[in-house]
Amino acid sequence: MSATTPVPDPTPVLDLLMAFRRSKVMFAGVTLGVFDALEAGPKTAAALATELNADAESLGRLLDATVGLQLLTRTGESYANTPAAAAYLTSASPRRLTGYLRFTDEILWKLWGNLADAIRDGTHGWKRTFGWDGPIFDQIFHTPELRREFTMGMHGMGVISSPQVVAAFDLSRFKTLVDLGGATGHLAVAACRRYTSLRATVFDLPQVTPIARELVSASDVAARVDVASGDFFADELPASDLYSLGRILHDWTDDKNLLLLKKIHARLPEGGALLVAEKLINDDRTGPDAAQMQDLNMLLVTEGKERTLAGYAQLLKSAGFAHVEGRTTSAPVDAILAVK
Repeated sequence: MSATTPVPDPTPVLDLLMAFRRSKVMFAGVTLGVFDALEAGPKTAAALATELNADAESLGRLLDATVGLQLLTRTGESYANTPAAAAYLTSASPRRLTGYLRFTDEILWKLWGNLADAIRDGTHGWKRTFGWDGPIFDQIFHTPELRREFTMGMHGMGVISSPQVVAAFDLSRFKTLVDLGGATGHLAVAACRRYTSLRATVFDLPQVTPIARELVSASDVAARVDVASGDFFADELPASDLYSLGRILHDWTDDKNLLLLKKIHARLPEGGALLVAEKLINDDRTGPDAAQMQDLNMLLVTEGKERTLAGYAQLLKSAGFAHVEGRTTSAPVDAILAVK
């Protein structure tokens, strides 16, 4: 490169070079209990160090970095949670993401460390990274407490996304909704809040439904949301004119998804529909970044992948659906509606 050749802007490279450090600051704050400790009110670094059994000088450096990331504020010598930290990073918040953050830090972080190997052989990283075979999530969430905390972390993600998903299309013509693999019921609750004549059922595995009942019963639409236990691959689906699948199809291969989609299609009446919540990759595969990062995450964690709208349309039409439409949102997932 000659002296007269313009020097390319290094910002994208430098930003990515530092990106993992910013993530680790947030993860360390959650692991150490910083955000929980500040829920009672502002504290100094010295007071926090005593409470958290940490080195005061080192903790102060972490706290200052966390201020720079806009997760804490500092007034004089005292630190306090920002509203975002209080909502998403404290273990008592109903919107908390802490379970998913810990899963990311303790599990996904290690899987992503083997991304190059996954690209080379095209397989997920559980055996390579942890030596695990069999039901992977049973090994991770081997206690009810661990399962609950992860589920609540995914609930926090759902509370962010579901209101936008149910608003992406006009669903007012439907009378009933069955959310298959509906977890804590966040989508069913959001749908019933938006559509006041709708009744909904959360359908998920028996180990998940107790927390769904707990959270649904505490909602303002509890009278219109039921919870039922079952396996959507193996069991008969509850009757409905609208089904939903949130963050389900990206877990599986096309062949396995087709089995489920054909089953849903056969159960629907004419004019019934399936609402899908997944992150859409642009049809020309130029982005968005969040969808492409999640696509690589699926490579590392599952047998599935993220898809373009055209990819979902092909899959859904192969299952018998006549009309497929997609809408992007500003939430962590987008929305697709397939009509029979």
